[in-house]
Amino acid sequence: MSENRLRVAVTRRIFPELIDFLRARYEVRDNQADAPLSPQALREHLRDADGVLATGGDRIDAALLEACPRLKVVSNIAVGYNNIDLDACTAYGVAATNTPDVLNEATADHAWALLLAAARRVGEAERFVRAGQWKRWEFEMLMGADLYGRTLGIVGMGRIGRAIARRAQGFAMRVLYHNRKPLPSELAGAAEYRSLEVLLAEADHVIVVVPYSPQTHHLIGARELARMKPSAVLVNIARGGVVDDAALVEALRARRLFAAGLDVFENEPALNPAFLALDNVVLTPHIASSTRATRQAMADLAIRNLEDVLAGRRPAALLNAEVWDRRRR
Repeated sequence: MSENRLRVAVTRRIFPELIDFLRARYEVRDNQADAPLSPQALREHLRDADGVLATGGDRIDAALLEACPRLKVVSNIAVGYNNIDLDACTAYGVAATNTPDVLNEATADHAWALLLAAARRVGEAERFVRAGQWKRWEFEMLMGADLYGRTLGIVGMGRIGRAIARRAQGFAMRVLYHNRKPLPSELAGAAEYRSLEVLLAEADHVIVVVPYSPQTHHLIGARELARMKPSAVLVNIARGGVVDDAALVEALRARRLFAAGLDVFENEPALNPAFLALDNVVLTPHIASSTRATRQAMADLAIRNLEDVLAGRRPAALLNAEVWDRRRR
């Protein structure tokens, strides 16, 4: 790499035209193999970088930051940032950013795709047809769960949660929500605040959208699942670890829960293999934001965040605001 230009590392493959855009401005080290980098390989990849475009699978911690003294910005191409140790970034004077808002609508769409597919047994029905098992029409064949006019519970009424709630209006659903505290009425709309325990008991179906943190680890566990209606569907588009996957497997296996729709998993991509043996769960590989337009918008915002920091401007989506006045570099 040239000594005269700022250096940017990209940890996973992104659209080629974005790499071309970056190369016109910086020295760029990208990852054409698109394979996740081991901690050692990631440190080597970033060793002389001024900035990095990272993804949710890249662990940014004190050990990495110590090994990468030029690093000024970690720009996450994701809204979630549980892969980044913010305290360590602040201690090392490194700005950390994410990509909020641009993926709200696509993620809300996918939440509804999972809810509809799980409630109406779409995956199970397709496998039934593909296996040649459909021989005749039957009155009680593959009966699903109703959505129209039922009660939807949203755990995490942030921007994505509110986008999910807007879609519920088209199904004439009553919406309950749980946050750490109630929202102002202009944000909550017609949705009604409930404690988590009451929401789980009252809702016909539940969608989980909270960010992952030590406080939300296994927020939905065996005790919480036991509060839900046996006819309910649980959807998790939050992060792996917010739901206790082992407890969920047991609830689904015992039919104490009608079905689940999951886009995220503990230890992904090495999900609990017991899910694969269950018919009453719909599984997708962390693709809630995966549309061309949304991924483009995420990458564009991540690049703007990175450019701002490297140019000495405060980025719009700064996660550790306290670093700005006392950066070490």
